[in-house]
Amino acid sequence: MNDDDQDPLQGAGIDTLAIRAGIHRSPEGEHAEPIFATSSYVFKDAAQAAARFSGAESGNVYSRYTNPTVRSFEERLAALEGADACVGTASGMAAILSTAMALLKAGDHVVCSRDVFGTTTNLFGKYMARFGVDVTFVPLLDMAGWGKAVRPETAMLFLETPSNPLCEVADIAAMAELAHDNEALLAVDNCFCTPALQKPFELGADVVVHSATKYLDGQGRCVGGAVLGAQALMDEVVTFLRTCGPTMSAFNAWVFLKGLETLRLRMEAHSEGALAVARWLGQQDAVEKVFYAGLEDHPGHALAARQQRAFGGVLSFRVRGGREEAWRFIDGTRFLSLTANLGDAKTTIVHPATTTHGRLTQEQRDAAGISDNLIRVAVGLEDTADIQADLARGFAAL
Repeated sequence: MNDDDQDPLQGAGIDTLAIRAGIHRSPEGEHAEPIFATSSYVFKDAAQAAARFSGAESGNVYSRYTNPTVRSFEERLAALEGADACVGTASGMAAILSTAMALLKAGDHVVCSRDVFGTTTNLFGKYMARFGVDVTFVPLLDMAGWGKAVRPETAMLFLETPSNPLCEVADIAAMAELAHDNEALLAVDNCFCTPALQKPFELGADVVVHSATKYLDGQGRCVGGAVLGAQALMDEVVTFLRTCGPTMSAFNAWVFLKGLETLRLRMEAHSEGALAVARWLGQQDAVEKVFYAGLEDHPGHALAARQQRAFGGVLSFRVRGGREEAWRFIDGTRFLSLTANLGDAKTTIVHPATTTHGRLTQEQRDAAGISDNLIRVAVGLEDTADIQADLARGFAAL
């Protein structure tokens, strides 16, 4: 093989992969990735149609599970994460659902972090239980508790790190060792960091899931998700997708492709701004506590510094008082976006206890540390001084 036959992206850096991976130009020679807005495909003859449907011949069959634009997104994100394969889905929760339905069965047991997104808690604790999957919820940082929770029928450990919204940091390598010692899979939600800041596969994870809606898009335009892992595992996820249809649209995949092009630059800017805001919040008299792994006094700071390139754009803090004070603070801001989404160029602010984690019971919220005076901020790309000035309006309203 001569140099011209080698993959020109082999060994390429993250910025090159974010821009060049997954490009398959058509005979038209387009420079930008095209949107294949089609539901189905025309075959040259009946034999080819049969071969495509049976899997004897690779190629597009139906956009529920094969679409060139979606495939480009999948290949690009797989290159960034260092995964064999990626499956695009309709949302981040569709990614987690697809993972569970494809890789678990009745009688299996899952150990799940108690400190996950509220809807993830409901998916595992309520809906997967209806299909005979038993779930044990354990505090993210309680390694002894994780070890005690594992049983012979444990098939998966599931966690997100940093956690939402308290920014707790799990030791992915230690979790992977625990899972593999017990012949289980480790699944990691890498939404907060993205592959620009954290590579779970390099630390031993078997499956990575994303809400592409967040930082992979970066501007709050589209909803989507992704599951990544070894080819054999992702083949099972594709089979579920083909059957049940939680499919990513071609247009959304194209938006995510464009978002990935600037991923590292944005994640570093989000991280820089969040650290400045977190330090500023820690100086305010009305703040009880700030939760951000970039702060030196955060319990997970040293671990995060080892397994992440930077600390991400999400932080949370407790104001002195309760729900009334938290709501008054939020309502006192003027340009921060009051929305539950994160990963946007626009800074967002939200009250987790009554929104993202509002469907949990009070007992579940208490166990997860989701207090009534907790506020989550996802720091965007505005001038940091302006973000701080708007937060100061919140303090003035108290």
